[in-house]
Amino acid sequence: MKKIFLIICIGLILNIIIVNASPKQFVDYQDKNGVETPVDFDPLLDINITFDVLAIRALDKIDKYSQADFYLKLTINNQEYVSEVCNNTDYLYDYWSVSKNIPDDIELVNISLQLLDYNDDGPVLCDINKQKNVDDNGLDITVYYNIKTGNWFGDDYNIGDGSGYGRACGTGDGSVYKNEKDCEIWFDIHQNDYDEDGIPYWIETNIYGTDPTVDNSGEDNDIDGVPIEWEHRWGFNPNIWEDHEHFDSDKDSITNIEEYYTSVFKSDPYRQDVFLEMDFMEDGPNGEISVVPEKAKELLKNPFHRRDIVFHIDSGLVSGGELITFDEKVKIDEVIELYNSYFLHNDEDNWRRGVFHYGLIVYSCSPPGFGFSGDIPPYWGYIPGTNGFIISSKQMEKNNRISFKTLEYFYASAIMHEMGHNFGFRWGKPFGCDGQLTKYPWQIGYWFFRNYKSIMNYRYTYKILDYSDGSHGNRDHDDWNNLDLSYFEIP
Repeated sequence: MKKIFLIICIGLILNIIIVNASPKQFVDYQDKNGVETPVDFDPLLDINITFDVLAIRALDKIDKYSQADFYLKLTINNQEYVSEVCNNTDYLYDYWSVSKNIPDDIELVNISLQLLDYNDDGPVLCDINKQKNVDDNGLDITVYYNIKTGNWFGDDYNIGDGSGYGRACGTGDGSVYKNEKDCEIWFDIHQNDYDEDGIPYWIETNIYGTDPTVDNSGEDNDIDGVPIEWEHRWGFNPNIWEDHEHFDSDKDSITNIEEYYTSVFKSDPYRQDVFLEMDFMEDGPNGEISVVPEKAKELLKNPFHRRDIVFHIDSGLVSGGELITFDEKVKIDEVIELYNSYFLHNDEDNWRRGVFHYGLIVYSCSPPGFGFSGDIPPYWGYIPGTNGFIISSKQMEKNNRISFKTLEYFYASAIMHEMGHNFGFRWGKPFGCDGQLTKYPWQIGYWFFRNYKSIMNYRYTYKILDYSDGSHGNRDHDDWNNLDLSYFEIP
């Protein structure tokens, strides 16, 4: 009994010590004078952290008469850094990087970030926080980086963050249709690491049991199809088998293994992602051009990103952006041959079939744009499994000549409409979609379906770059909450 009582007493004392210990600084031992000696969380090197700004994108109109003049204020442990102003651009990539030496014995690093638009009469804060805005609060973000684990939490966090880990977005407060200078910012935070595998010393030695002097990247000791560095980043246990072949926490029809395959695109297993590969017809002998302008791709992303559905376009990053042999007019029976040659590369088991939608941009085709399934001879039924579309650049140029809209806007609109068919919207489902009697004011459908304010309604195909949210009255339809992100998969 005495031994049991002694063990219980020791346990209680240890519990009191743990509970009252500082959450930020861990004590290794006390010397004979009772002086606490902090833990060095990485004895192999002096710890530096790096904050990388990967992208900044305006989702609202920032400046009234021009594009934004962005710059950033970054604070790391109370030290402020200010970037240069980047004038007159709404979209920035690989913009800025800051590194700072930090104490090796303090677990958490305090980081805050503000995005500002420079103006002659003073800077204006842009909104990158998903919280409600009150005066100047709820606009910037604060996170706490943990040097033990290499992860962070706060206004952005890795497990279950609907906007994405390393992505902060101002529309999360419901301001999709309000101009609150909403923007999105993509970033990464990391620390130096002796073996350069991206896994900090503390977690290698205390959790994973790996050697902090040996690069473990690429290892898959639990044989579940994804390597240790990917499982570490997303909070999985690299020592326990998990069903990554079927896990799809965000219900975007992209499994964890497929999320790993698309890591180069910054895909996220806890946020919905959509992937599109686009290939283009080479220039014709008389100057015929069939390339989607970069601005069109940015316009296309915006409606999705406002709702935290991230739209990834491979038009040259990996295997997209291939040049198709010029053909003055592509016939409908030629589409499958192009699909097999340039998308699947004649490999019916190509993993991209279950991840990417496929867009063909050609000079001319009839009709000038339609969706199709690459698994059967194409027709305009938009059956389950519809995963591709074809668009005529000749038609886009024609639209541009007779309208005040830009060529970029027409391309973005056409792609978004055809992608709607890839998401399960088709003629008559919902009512008003692809109605031939909805195009012109003298047609009855033009007025009957006027409340269906969606790009899927021919009345609005080149007038509204958006799906409807169902808030416009009778005969409207909530497209956004009825996107079927699995519709493109082989049934």
